[in-house]
Amino acid sequence: ISGKSQILFALVFTTRYLDLFTSFVSIYNTCMKVFFISASYFTLFLMYHKFKATYDSNHDTFRIEFLVVPVGGLAFLVNHEFAPLEILWTFSIYLESVAILPQLFMVSKTGEAETITSHYLFALGSYRGLYLLNWIYRYYFEGFFDLIAVVAGVVQTILYCDFFYLYITKVLKGKKISLPA
Repeated sequence: ISGKSQILFALVFTTRYLDLFTSFVSIYNTCMKVFFISASYFTLFLMYHKFKATYDSNHDTFRIEFLVVPVGGLAFLVNHEFAPLEILWTFSIYLESVAILPQLFMVSKTGEAETITSHYLFALGSYRGLYLLNWIYRYYFEGFFDLIAVVAGVVQTILYCDFFYLYITKVLKGKKISLPA
């Protein structure tokens, strides 16, 4: 598992859920936001401290600043409202769409992914499919359409397409994902 992707996901949830300090929606909403943030940082703790010996830093070499800086610039330029929390929320949406790139880079660098890693990546990508259903539902029943979230979601889905193909043709048949040399 790429620690760099996990760092990006922790940054995604931290910047997306800063509204915890400014607005209250419900107990459930607050608990879920705290859970996502806590789970992200706990995962980082486990990877970089508790199970440091099992982390493959030699292959996790993606330069995340090449994602964070352009995404930050885009969030400043293209957002719904030029306000700090809105810019940070937009940053989180954009960053989430590319946060998987270090993991995909790591898989391509090693040339293979273990089955459990493949299932993890498939679960991450499948969750985007649930977002598609959410967007369709909200558009038809609430008249809500968020172009920023939809475009970022489409970018993220496109990044997963090649992996989905490999997953369906290899892992579901009991084989390990291995990339051509």
